[in-house]
Amino acid sequence: MSFDELGRPLRDLTFCVVDLETTGGSAAGGSMITEVGAVKVRGGEVLGEFQTLVNPHAAIPPFIAVLTGISDSMVATAPSIETVLPAFLEFARGCVLVAHNAPFDVGFLQHFAAQQQRPWPAFEVVDTARLARRVITRDDAPNCKLSSLAVAFGSTTTPDHRALSDARATVDVLHGLMERLGGLGVHTLEELSTFSSKVSPAVRRKRHLAEHLPHAPGVYLFRDEQERVLYVGTSRDLRTRVRTYFTASENRARMGEMVRIATSVSHVVCATPLEARVRELRLIAAHTPKYNRRSRRPDKVHWLKLTVEPWPRLSLVRKVADDGADYLGPFGSRRTAERCVDALHESFPLRQCTGRLPLLPSRAPCVLAEMGRCLSPCDGSVDLDTYADLVARVRTALVADADAVVEALTARMQRLAGDERFEEAGSHRDRLAAFVRSASRTQRLGSLTRCPEVVAARREDDRRWAVHVVRHGRLAAAGVIPVEAHAGDWVTQLRASAETVVPGPGPAPAATAEETEQILRWLEQPGVRLVHVEGDWTSPARGAGRHLQVHDAVEASRRDLVPFDERRNLATTHQPVR
Repeated sequence: MSFDELGRPLRDLTFCVVDLETTGGSAAGGSMITEVGAVKVRGGEVLGEFQTLVNPHAAIPPFIAVLTGISDSMVATAPSIETVLPAFLEFARGCVLVAHNAPFDVGFLQHFAAQQQRPWPAFEVVDTARLARRVITRDDAPNCKLSSLAVAFGSTTTPDHRALSDARATVDVLHGLMERLGGLGVHTLEELSTFSSKVSPAVRRKRHLAEHLPHAPGVYLFRDEQERVLYVGTSRDLRTRVRTYFTASENRARMGEMVRIATSVSHVVCATPLEARVRELRLIAAHTPKYNRRSRRPDKVHWLKLTVEPWPRLSLVRKVADDGADYLGPFGSRRTAERCVDALHESFPLRQCTGRLPLLPSRAPCVLAEMGRCLSPCDGSVDLDTYADLVARVRTALVADADAVVEALTARMQRLAGDERFEEAGSHRDRLAAFVRSASRTQRLGSLTRCPEVVAARREDDRRWAVHVVRHGRLAAAGVIPVEAHAGDWVTQLRASAETVVPGPGPAPAATAEETEQILRWLEQPGVRLVHVEGDWTSPARGAGRHLQVHDAVEASRRDLVPFDERRNLATTHQPVR
């Protein structure tokens, strides 16, 4: 393996340890730098030092002058930050920046770089205060202040709130922390950056499981001794992501348990991040890993069906049949599906009884008919043509125009609110939101599912063109156009080698709904170019999607208006107290 694959050893890196003295605690609030001190070290050897006072062009507060010993007269002839900053950046070029409480010192430097319209170098930063909080115990030092750590590690320099002295003390603290972390198996900058004391030595020793993984997008699979898949994940950088499981703190208890059980990690390299996300979904569905909570059972869904029979009705079914019926879904939750049914029954007086009715029914009407909420085909109160007109309006609401449902439930909510029946109004609001979101989702999925093929390309962050071939809502091929290739010929070859996809029944995509949604999110990004479209990729102009903004705003306001310390799950239906 190359050194890049092993990580960057700490002993080979050059660190620039920096410390600032300032007139206050906030650069954005007008505080200025009064002194910069820095020490450059590599492999324990000091390579150089940088120190200068800085003229803040403002009076130094008396308590700051007492604390640092820097007075107005001392900085009167000192250079300004406009002169000091470029000199410091040149001194620190190519180094890893180190500071004690780095957000403070680095934040000041970045603020003045931006003020001078000077590009900030892509420094990697190590914060010795943050590291110390992960390593130092109460037995080692009473706290993680620089003065306490300098004593704990036997620094030859006593911090005295002068920039160079504090930087020298921070060098000793850095070396002391590295020595202690070396005994815990931390030898590279990558391991140092992700170190957490919460990771047990046994788990940390497993970091070799990531060494064979490439720095590429793809899917990783944790396996146990019997080669059973424990967990499936995806990343733009397989090696970097998997290493974090062994070197960084994992707050999820289940993941910590999974890592302790895992004995190997396999992977699938993918051409694009979208292909990686799709493969992740397919592998989770195929292996149903114990430690993946989502996407394990994509088949456990419900669909809302407008039946095909003389007297159609709404029915919840588990699968889509190729029967010419209209469907809404899929729903991952039966409760959401039932809310959609309730929303439609509030808007249209369809029959709600189960089972098929004969063409000439002759039984007594139910209570819904007496309440005027059903046209009552069971007792012959309505003829076939009138009922068919009603069914046509329901079909329009499902597939093309949700206005009838929105207007009916909005009017109902207004009446209930006027009568101060706010809880009932809230229930109708949730039914309407469930219907709008579900109808919009079905219309978006169906529009892509109906297309035999869509080929699209997008220039990704690395400036290369990623191309995806989508057939009936399923990802059939993915790739990145090589720099030297003829784009048209390359796309033609990709289409020729793409998976053959047989369309699913009715509106169901040839993939899972979650996969098709991932594809849609990619296609709807700015910068995507359609290369080839077979079929009509269209959505209804008056579809449910145009009502989403209102319901999303309502949901956001419900979250934001709740006091922070009382924020909780805002579902309007509650489990009974047991």
